[in-house]
Amino acid sequence: MSVTAKSQKEKSALYRFFHAGRGDSPFKRLLIHLTLIISCIIAVYPVLRVLSVSLRPGDRLLSTSLAIIPQDASLENYVRLLTEKAFLLWVWNSLVITVATAIIGVILAATSAYAFSRWKFPGREPALIFLLTTQMIPAAMLMVPIYIMAARLKLINTYIGLTIAYCVSSVPFSIWILKGYYDTIPIDLEEAAEIDGCSKITAFLRVLLPLSTPALAIVFLFNFMTAWNDFLLARIMLQKESMLTWTLGLQRLQGQFQTEWGMFAAASILVMVPVMSLFLYSSKWLVSGLTLGSVKG
Repeated sequence: MSVTAKSQKEKSALYRFFHAGRGDSPFKRLLIHLTLIISCIIAVYPVLRVLSVSLRPGDRLLSTSLAIIPQDASLENYVRLLTEKAFLLWVWNSLVITVATAIIGVILAATSAYAFSRWKFPGREPALIFLLTTQMIPAAMLMVPIYIMAARLKLINTYIGLTIAYCVSSVPFSIWILKGYYDTIPIDLEEAAEIDGCSKITAFLRVLLPLSTPALAIVFLFNFMTAWNDFLLARIMLQKESMLTWTLGLQRLQGQFQTEWGMFAAASILVMVPVMSLFLYSSKWLVSGLTLGSVKG
C-alpha cells in the first residue's frame, strides 16, 4: 500500500470518527455527555449538602465529612419543623397566594395578549413598548408605591393585596410571551371557526387557547415562581403571624444569637416539593414552550 493511500485511509478513519452518523462523532457525543454529567453534579451537589444538613441532629452546619447521609442521620429536624413551628401554615399561605397569582396572571395575560396580537387599535405599539419598559424598573423601586396604594385600599395583610402586587410585576412580561406565541398561530383557524358559527370569544376559548398550551404553561410557571420565591413584597405587605408565607416564616428560624440550621435546611428541602412537582407535571409542555415566539408562521 502506498504512502498516499495509507494516509488517505487514516484520514478517512479520522473523518468517520469525528463526523460519524448525523454529524455527531463518538468523541463529540462523549464530550457532550461528560459536560452534561458534570453540570448536573455541580447543580445537584449543593442541594444534597442541604439535605445532609437537614439530617444532622441538632444545629450542626459545618462538618468535615463529605458523606451526603451522615452516620447519625435523623429526621428530628423535620419532625420539629412540622410540630413545633407553623410551617404547614406558612406553606398554605404561600400556596393560596401563589396559585391565585398564577391563575389570575394567566387569565389577564391571555386576554390582553389576544387583543395585542389580533386587533389593530390606536396606541397599540406604544402600549407594548410601555409594558416592556416596566420590566426595566427594579423590583425594589416598586415596593414603596405598591405599599402606599395597598395601604390606602386597606389591602395590607390580605391575600388579595399581595396577589395584586405580584400580578403587577408578572403580567406585563407574560403578555409579551403570549403575544409572541399568538402571532405564530394562523388567524385562518379562528376565521374558520367563526364561519362555522363560533363567536370571537368561543373561537378564542376553543381554538386559540388549546393551541397555546405550551405558552400558557410557561406563563403559569413564571407567575408561580415569581410569587412562590418572593420575599421583599411579602415582607412589607404581610405583618400578621397568621399570614406569613414560607419565605417570611423561615426568617423566624434565625435568631440574634443562634440560627436553627437543621430546621432551616429541612424547610428548604420541603418547599422544593411543590415546585418540583409542578415542573415534572408540565415538563411535556416546556420543550416547545421555551422556544415560543421564536418562529413566526
